[in-house]
Amino acid sequence: MRLAREIGASELTDIGAGSGELGRAVAALAPDLTVTGIELDDELPATLTGLVIANEWLDNIPCELAELSDDGEPRYLLEDLSLGSVVEGNDRAWLDAWWPLAEPGDRAEIGTTRDAAWSGVLDRLEDGLAIAIDYGHVRAGRPPYGTLSGFRRGRECDPVPDGSCDITAHVALDSLGGTITTQRGALLTLGVSADRPGNDLARSDPLRYVAGLSSAGEAAELLDPAGLGSFGWVWTARGADVVRRASRALVV
Repeated sequence: MRLAREIGASELTDIGAGSGELGRAVAALAPDLTVTGIELDDELPATLTGLVIANEWLDNIPCELAELSDDGEPRYLLEDLSLGSVVEGNDRAWLDAWWPLAEPGDRAEIGTTRDAAWSGVLDRLEDGLAIAIDYGHVRAGRPPYGTLSGFRRGRECDPVPDGSCDITAHVALDSLGGTITTQRGALLTLGVSADRPGNDLARSDPLRYVAGLSSAGEAAELLDPAGLGSFGWVWTARGADVVRRASRALVV
């Protein structure tokens, strides 16, 4: 909500809205903001304006897996994790540019589908700010064996592709284009603080003190550099005024 105010947005689009928790929270705090929740890419409107947020959306978009074989060729990983055909075409070009594999057994999650999905958002952005928020990595720190994970009823499990669990993989943030920062850095720049209220407030206004403690706890979780604070924010602004406002709001 604070960021929407900073860039002068009157609309918020929540891509990958899921149960709509973010949209409901924003609507309760800022009833003057028009909030739209979108779950699937084909539901995107022809144009987007205002603040567009895709929170943990890209990591759920399926991607191909590749492993460097003993013959020095990257090959697709099949569902049983055996090696398939050699990676070629756009997927090979993406690997070479963004996630080159060095040693036999090294794995990568090919980001062409995520890049295409995010490009679909940016192609629709006319005047506003689009932010992809996700667990991720950049070329200098790619995990050598990938990040494929499974989740069943909210608990991490083996990523078995049999429909019994949700399968996710972290996002190659730098291949999306745009400006990259961390959630911690962005929120601190926006003025979010995990400072606890002073003890004197507990005596003068106990209700405000309790509310302040709650807010500080929530902020600490969002800012935790070992947790949610390490999320990547990749943002792109369109429109001269929005570019200026977004740079002022998000760049230290």
